[in-house]
Amino acid sequence: MTKPRSSSRRALLRGAVGGLAVGVGLPFLDLFLNNSGTALASGAPLPVRFGTWFWGLGHTPGRGISAGDGTEYEFIHECLALEPYRQDYINYFSAFNVPLDGSASGVHFTGWVAQRTGSVPSGFGGIPAPTLDTIIADEIGARTRFKSLELSSTGNPVHSYSYRSAGNHNAAEVSPLQLYLRLFGTEFAGANEKGAAPDPRLLLRQSVLSGVKDDRDRLAKGVGSADKARLDQYFTSVRELEQQLELSLSAPPPLAACRRPERPEDIVTGIEVETVGAAHDAFAKLLALALACDQSRVFNLMYAQAASEVRVKGTTFTHHILSHEEPPDDDLGYQTQTAWFNEMSLNAFGRMLDEFASIPEGDGNLLDNMLIVAQTDTSDAKTHSVIGIPSMTVGKAGGRIKTGLHINGNASPVSRIGLTLMQLMDVSISEWGTRSLRTTSPISAIIP
Repeated sequence: MTKPRSSSRRALLRGAVGGLAVGVGLPFLDLFLNNSGTALASGAPLPVRFGTWFWGLGHTPGRGISAGDGTEYEFIHECLALEPYRQDYINYFSAFNVPLDGSASGVHFTGWVAQRTGSVPSGFGGIPAPTLDTIIADEIGARTRFKSLELSSTGNPVHSYSYRSAGNHNAAEVSPLQLYLRLFGTEFAGANEKGAAPDPRLLLRQSVLSGVKDDRDRLAKGVGSADKARLDQYFTSVRELEQQLELSLSAPPPLAACRRPERPEDIVTGIEVETVGAAHDAFAKLLALALACDQSRVFNLMYAQAASEVRVKGTTFTHHILSHEEPPDDDLGYQTQTAWFNEMSLNAFGRMLDEFASIPEGDGNLLDNMLIVAQTDTSDAKTHSVIGIPSMTVGKAGGRIKTGLHINGNASPVSRIGLTLMQLMDVSISEWGTRSLRTTSPISAIIP
């Protein structure tokens, strides 16, 4: 049976809340695809999105993956949350190095800069070349509403590793609420109040979905049962997110034993592990919606920066301090508190993948049309080593990449990963990096 089809894709449902215009992006419905659900109705392929995800301080040695190359490995201990995605979506890279060519290693700096720019920095703060995400964004991001989205879960806009040059830093959004308003509210200013921003409480309480009801109803009349189910799931996800954000803006109920605090103006952000996790999860849900609706095709999400300052509420020892000062457990032989923080980081990454995988797209889900690279700053935080910094790719990139592999770099330059990523994302580039990081050798094992 031929399914209903419109001649062109409508990207936004439009309406108003509180006198201000709002918009809700639409995912790639069957209505917009070919009959097999593998490409757009025009014949163009579904877009492939690119993202970076960063966590600080790597793994506890021996607690990330089991031994074995190729498909003969598993995620263990700190990475267990990723195991459901290992075979179908993930490649894990180890033993790729950062040759220093005689330069001093800037602790918690040189590692991530070399991975993202293909060059070793001359000192702290020096960004020797554009980061690869900006190169990819120039290739695939120009036709979307947001060329890229930079997000930090720690509450600090400086915690973004996206640079066009040393003096051109893409600062991070630190508030899930503000990202929500960017996606649904503030850039849809009403004609009578040009430039005005909606009251977030009004917008969240009434919901952008109520504001676009007329457009929603018209759309519903022209779609099939599969698209109706997909829209119901999508709109439910939007409303659940609004309710979570609204709750974060509400004061707690008064109790007899305490004085009612003032109502906060925004979601609390900070470096406590619970706060970082909550902000990260909200960002992940918003990202999933933004990417599914093709609002952006490039993102950079940071769980915690290099030399992670994340800590448990009420304590003074941060993740970074513990990685140096915590003594190993006498029986277990490793730093148990440090390992716990590492586990919290990768658990958050797993929850982000759950969000992306929950969104159907074409004949698969969002991860089928994504290429995410997960990076960190060091292989062993205690020694600040830039030898064998672990990293991962996640996603099938629209069929452009093989998955389920552990790739042992055998001490080859880490820039090979970056070159491979850019080539997979259609950047016309045959070599990348400088000095000993210069490479012309992509990782052929993951290229079909």
